[in-house]
Amino acid sequence: MVTACSVTTPRVLLQYTGADLTCEERKHMIIFVVLAALIGVAGGVGGATVVTKKKIGSAAEDAKKELAKAKKEAELTVLEAKKEAMKVAEDAKREEEKRRREIKDTESRLLTREESLDRKLDELDRRSEKLRTTEDELEKLKDEVRAIRSGAQEKLEKIAKLSKTEAAEKLMQMTERDIKADLEGLVAKLQRNAVEDAEERAQLVITQAMERMSSEVTTEKTVTAVKLTDEDMKGRIIGKEGRNIQAIQRATGVDILVDDTPGMVIMSSFDPIRRQVARVTLEMLMKDGRIHPGRIEEVVEKAQKEIDKDIDRAGEDAVREVGVVGLVPKEMMRLLGELKFRTSYGQNVLKHSTEMAHIAAVIAEEIGVDVQTVKVAALLHDTGKALTHKIEGKHHHISAEMARKFGMNDAVVHAIEAHHDDIEATTPEAIVVRVVDALSAARPGARNISAENFVERMRELENVANSFPGIDKSYAISAGREVRIIVRPEKIDDLSAIKLARDIANKIESTMQYPGTIKVNVIRETRATEYAK
Repeated sequence: MVTACSVTTPRVLLQYTGADLTCEERKHMIIFVVLAALIGVAGGVGGATVVTKKKIGSAAEDAKKELAKAKKEAELTVLEAKKEAMKVAEDAKREEEKRRREIKDTESRLLTREESLDRKLDELDRRSEKLRTTEDELEKLKDEVRAIRSGAQEKLEKIAKLSKTEAAEKLMQMTERDIKADLEGLVAKLQRNAVEDAEERAQLVITQAMERMSSEVTTEKTVTAVKLTDEDMKGRIIGKEGRNIQAIQRATGVDILVDDTPGMVIMSSFDPIRRQVARVTLEMLMKDGRIHPGRIEEVVEKAQKEIDKDIDRAGEDAVREVGVVGLVPKEMMRLLGELKFRTSYGQNVLKHSTEMAHIAAVIAEEIGVDVQTVKVAALLHDTGKALTHKIEGKHHHISAEMARKFGMNDAVVHAIEAHHDDIEATTPEAIVVRVVDALSAARPGARNISAENFVERMRELENVANSFPGIDKSYAISAGREVRIIVRPEKIDDLSAIKLARDIANKIESTMQYPGTIKVNVIRETRATEYAK
C-alpha cells in the first residue's frame, strides 16, 4: 500500500535518479544534495579566503619592502639635508666673522679719524685765538699809523700852507702839465692809426660788396602817362558831357588830364597804386573799345584784381630773390610788393630794397654779423613808404611799427628803424643796413636828380642853418642827409646848442622837401690857448 509522500522531489533529481523512489529515499537524497551543496559552498568560500590571504600576504610583503626602501631614501635625504645645513651654517659663520672683522676695522678707522679731527679742531682753536690776538695788535698798529699820519698831514699842511685837497689838485695840475703833450701825441697817434686801419678795411669791404653786386641802374619811373592810339580816342575817353572821364576818376580816385599833352593822357595821384590801376584801366578800355560808365566799373574792378595779383607776385619774387623765404610775414610781403610802384628820385624803391639786401648780405658775411637779420631788415626797411599817404610819420618809423606789429624779432625791427640818423644804431646789423642804404642811394646813376637841383638843395640846406644867430660855419654833407653846424662858443652854450639843433630841424621840416631824413649836427668847441715866453 503506497502512502502519500509529503516531500516534493525536484524535477532535476527525478531525471537522474528515476521516479520510483520511496518517500524516505527521497528525503535522504534531498538531505544529501543539500549537504553536498553546503560542502561545496563552504569549500569555495574557504578557497577564496585562502587565495585572498595569499594576496594580502604578498601585498603586505611588498608594502614592507617599499616602506623599508622609503625609509632608507628618507634617511639618505635627511643625511644630505643635515650635511647641507651644516655647510650653510659654516658659510654663515665664516661670513659673520668676516663682517665682524670689517666692522671692527671700520670702527678702528673711525676712531682714528675722530682722534685726528679732535686734534685738528684743537689746532684750529689755537690758531683762531692767535689770529684774534694778531688782529687786536694790527688794529692797535693801525690806530697808531692813523695818528702818525694825521700828525704828519697837519705838519705838512702847516709847512706848505695848503690843505690836502688843495695839494692834490696842485699835484694833478703839475702832472697834467708835464705829461699832457705826451698824452695828446699818443692819443692822436692811436686815433690816426685806428682811423687809417678802419677806413682801409671799410673801403675794402664796401668795394668788394659793390663789385659782387653790380645790378643794373635803377632809374625806372612809375608810368603816369598813357599814349593814345589816335586823337579821336580823347573824345571817347571824355564821353558825352564828360561822363566817361568822371566815371574813371570817381572809380579810381585819380585826376586825369586829357588836353594838356598831344597824343597822351596824364594821370595824377598821390597814391601810386591808384595811379597804376587807372593806367591799366585806361589801356584795357582803349583795347576793348567799349567805353561807358557801366563798362568802366567792370574794367576798374578787373584792373584792381590784376594789380593785387601783381603786388603779391612782386613781394614773393623779392623775398625769393633775396633768399629769406619763410622769414617775412605775408602782410609785410604785401607792403613790399606795393613798393614796385613807388619811386624815390627816379629810383624804384623795390629794386632799391632788393639791391640793398644783396649788398648787405655780402658786407655782413665779411664782417661776421647775422646775415639773415641784415637781409630781412634791408629788404623791409622802406616798406613804410607804401603807407606814408595813409599813416602820419616818417617812413622808417612806420616800417618798424609794421614789422613789430606782425611779430618780427627785435633785432630786425631795430635795424629797420635805425636806417636813418634820428634813431641811434646800437647793433652791428643796424649799422650795416644804414651804410648800405646810403650806398644804394648815392651810387652813380641810382637816382636821376640833376646836378643843378642837387647843388640848389645843398645851398638851401646851408642857408636854413645860417639863418640862425650864433652860427660860425655850416656844411651840408652826406648827399644832403646831414648838415654839420659849428657855432660860436661865446654866444651859444651847451643847452642853447641842443635847442638850436631842434629849431633848425623844425625849420628844415617846414620849409624844405627832401627824401628820407636829415641829421642836424651842432658842434660847440671851446679852445684855451697859452703862449710860453
